[in-house]
Amino acid sequence: MKADRQKKKPSEPVLPVGKRIQSEIIAWFWVILVLLLLNGTVGQARVIPSGSMENTLLIGDHLIMSRLGYDAGVPFTDWHLALWRDPKRQQMVIFKPPAAPGETDLIKRVIGLPGETLDIHDGAVWINGKMLEENYTTGPTEPAPPGFAPNGQADLKLPYTVPENCYFVMGDNRAHSFDSRFWGCMPRKNLIGTPVVIYMSIDTSVTAPDAWEPGQFGERFLAYANAIIHPGTVRWKRLFHVF
Repeated sequence: MKADRQKKKPSEPVLPVGKRIQSEIIAWFWVILVLLLLNGTVGQARVIPSGSMENTLLIGDHLIMSRLGYDAGVPFTDWHLALWRDPKRQQMVIFKPPAAPGETDLIKRVIGLPGETLDIHDGAVWINGKMLEENYTTGPTEPAPPGFAPNGQADLKLPYTVPENCYFVMGDNRAHSFDSRFWGCMPRKNLIGTPVVIYMSIDTSVTAPDAWEPGQFGERFLAYANAIIHPGTVRWKRLFHVF
């Protein structure tokens, strides 16, 4: 009878409960740190609360935004740094509102670049005397009505020359967009990033029209719950649309 020559594997040492908890905390710390770094430098999620970009973006569209090359920021702070990439004409951008610091970020389309002279007449935008072709707008383009400039600013005078390190931005839904026609150009330092893809789109126009406005946490929770119960409220055809 052959002797059992198999050696038993040495059992792993059992760590005390305190050490195990400490190890878990350290592991989760690094996971959270990596996620925060990605959030601050690579991409973030955004949801569209208003119709200023219809029909390109609809209320309830959920976007992944890319910050790569445009901006880097420290999560949970107002500190951020402009990077090397600059937006192109007719590109959609997400930025901090110049006319209302501290308010929720805005999304508009870049229309005028630094140094260009922009005018608006005959229902269209004119750049350096040439009409800009725009097949994405809803309705004609008109100047801002007199007396609607924010914070006591003077009304924007047209033609308007875009300053250096600034961009003239407008919403696609021209009759329902509070944009550069009212408050002037968007400083380059306010730019955060650009939308990349729609990962979710929920129509709450009937059940909770204000669900996507800032601070509406209760209505937003109900909107998500309603989408699970009534999947017809999800705009399935818009999912994974890439810009």
